Amino acid sequence: MKYRKGGAAAAAAGGSGGGESNDDGSSKAGRDAPPSIQLEIIEYNGGGREPPEKRLTLFALRLAVLEKAASGLGKLDFVWATVVLLGGFASALTITDFWCVTVILVSEGARVFSRSHELEWQHHSTLTSTAGGALRSSSRFFRRLVHALVDPAAAVVSDGGDATRDRAAQFQRQVVAFMRQRAWHAPDVSLLPYTGWVFVSKKIGRLLSWHQLLSASACVALSVARLWRHDFGSGETSNMRPALLLFYTLALAEALLFLLEKAYWTWKISVEKLLDQVGRECELGAYGHVSLTRFFYDAYSRCVTGSIFDGIKMDLVTFAEDLIVSEFLDEQLIGVRILQRFAHAAEGSTLRKLGTSPRSIERLVEMLNWKRPDEEEVRLCSAEVVSKLAGKRQNALRVSGIPGAIESVMSLLYTGWSAPASHDTTASPSSAAARGYDHPQFNLLGLLILKRLARDHDNCGKIGNTRGLLAKIIEFTHAKPELLLNPLTPASQVRAVKRALKLVKMLVSTTGGTGKILRRDVAENVFTVSSLRGVLQHGQQHRALQKLAMDILTGMAMDDDAKQVIVSTGGVVKLLLSMFFNADEKELGGEAGEALAMLALESEASCAAILKRGDVLDHLVSALEDDGEARRLNAARLMRNLCAYAGETHRPRLSKVAKAMPVVLKATMTGSDKILEVSVGLTTQICKFIDGDRFAAGLRAAGTDERGYVERLASILRENRYPVIRVPRMRRFVVHQVIWLMTSSSSAAGDGNNGGVGVDYVALLREAGMERLLESIADTTSELECYHVFSGSVGIGKHRESFSAAVDAALELLAGDGARAEA
Repeated sequence: MKYRKGGAAAAAAGGSGGGESNDDGSSKAGRDAPPSIQLEIIEYNGGGREPPEKRLTLFALRLAVLEKAASGLGKLDFVWATVVLLGGFASALTITDFWCVTVILVSEGARVFSRSHELEWQHHSTLTSTAGGALRSSSRFFRRLVHALVDPAAAVVSDGGDATRDRAAQFQRQVVAFMRQRAWHAPDVSLLPYTGWVFVSKKIGRLLSWHQLLSASACVALSVARLWRHDFGSGETSNMRPALLLFYTLALAEALLFLLEKAYWTWKISVEKLLDQVGRECELGAYGHVSLTRFFYDAYSRCVTGSIFDGIKMDLVTFAEDLIVSEFLDEQLIGVRILQRFAHAAEGSTLRKLGTSPRSIERLVEMLNWKRPDEEEVRLCSAEVVSKLAGKRQNALRVSGIPGAIESVMSLLYTGWSAPASHDTTASPSSAAARGYDHPQFNLLGLLILKRLARDHDNCGKIGNTRGLLAKIIEFTHAKPELLLNPLTPASQVRAVKRALKLVKMLVSTTGGTGKILRRDVAENVFTVSSLRGVLQHGQQHRALQKLAMDILTGMAMDDDAKQVIVSTGGVVKLLLSMFFNADEKELGGEAGEALAMLALESEASCAAILKRGDVLDHLVSALEDDGEARRLNAARLMRNLCAYAGETHRPRLSKVAKAMPVVLKATMTGSDKILEVSVGLTTQICKFIDGDRFAAGLRAAGTDERGYVERLASILRENRYPVIRVPRMRRFVVHQVIWLMTSSSSAAGDGNNGGVGVDYVALLREAGMERLLESIADTTSELECYHVFSGSVGIGKHRESFSAAVDAALELLAGDGARAEA
């Protein structure tokens, strides 16, 4: 028995098994050791280094330490001044100290207050567009917007050239798309009317930053000046001098700490270019600086507003997950780009983190439906991340479990390649935009996601049940001759055909009732077999495509209706026979033979189509002596099925298979596993065309005699005391051959023909212990031995005669009661 790649079983008679390798690789055996942080770091970066963004969170932590220390000193200084100095010594202070204290308090109070809000403004200042000059051209767009709303035609004509109705309609759609954004973009909000860019929110952070620098500088200057002169505190109150000394010292220390923080900030960001360094290590590309600036401000804000350790708990993956659920396209693009990069560079940890976040998965799947031109990059990045998620089986189940997920993936597939001619003035702008859209890349990603989802049995059913999806997938399997024959064909087009073929192969190889329905649905599509025929006929330069096409035909042939479709499609059987009999096609020949054997199984029409080729039996007999095991195996399987199911019409022609008897008997005596199984089965079928004399001659030609052959059959049953899933028909074939031996022996004795077959096979079988073996088999028969083909654990093509009935017939003949049984 052979299990098809993807899960379904092929013909029970043989074929080499093996499944497709998983994209996510095989799991490694674990050790009895507790997990450690070091192991996570190694998996994250692959080379033992820490994630680059940890340098930013550490920088944010150190800045927060300085900031909180300065803020603490400032608060202490403020309380000391208000309670002690102004509260206790207000009337005794000199005019100079009074105004110095007042200026320092007002400046520091304003600085502390503005510092608490600066991070918010600075955070908003990073919400700049990542689309290049979109913000820089906003004023021009607003002017055009006003003109468009008043006079659309004039607005378009003002661009110069001959304006067309097409361009006017296109601009109106841009206006509508802009107006759909119902929320303000925070960096561009003007806080006061008629102030222009001066009070735009993204400028406020810079104003606050400069205000704090000036305040700190003023505090340093005033404090140093008063401490330098130290002419304060003389008079009636002896405690005023130390009180002022402490105040100026605290103010100086607080201002210096703040300036140290700003200097450290400037050194790391502007001189050492920390953001650029981390961006290069993370390989975030052009958007790295904006992304990491946002990340740094978030981490720093957490350290300042909460515990200083809150920021170091952040990582870029969690940060990106928060951004993709934003309502603004630039933030979504930043987030999805980070996820795309990390899904490639640190696949294990990133996908594990994403897989445990239903909100993020739902958002990524939702992005697959976005089709506006300005959302193309977001959609592409999200498709790449989803394809990586689908590569992990557990995550694939989470993706497919989202309502509408398969439909979202289906939206990536575009098959409308026919476009209007360039001179056609009726061509719509949407079709022009479609031509500019990167459809091949989306098609490849969509097919990849579906292929990875199809590893799960339930997902195959969902794919088949999604309206219109199966037809789209099959449409991608169609490859024109010029595409297959042209060596300069873009690799993306060939890759799309290959992925579609792999996906169809997985669908037709699905096990159980789901696989039965999918094979029927695939066969009912009128383009399926024609597309496969085109690949077989013109795909000489793409052997992998031809192999996939034959695998699909083999899977489809498990369905009776599909066999009829394949046989009735002209040229398919002829192409398979040519590949099978071509001595140079070793690998493809085995696949072609497997497909032919499956087609011939229990199908008289298929056998008739195969036998239309006059030399087919001669080639099969020759193939039985081939060096390749796969070629011999498939030739034996095909010949057996032709003998068993071709019908009486072709019986005279099939008699020539008798010349293969010595080769088959020799394989029975020396072979094992699948070769042995199919050799015994083929022997039983060939024996229908010969008598006992020719069988004995075949034994002599194979280098054995009757006794040796009987002992070989007995040894086979001893080695298979129980059904073996790899060769489930082994015992059935042996029992049928034992029945033929005993019936031929009885016939020869009744006819008085003692020529070379005067051997009493019943006696030989008894001497070999066959009766005891058959009784043991009668107690261990299984439903497994009643089917030709298996789709997982579901049998397909049940034998007409139950195995237990065949065993009982053999025991009756062996008992010598004169009973007759049909083999």
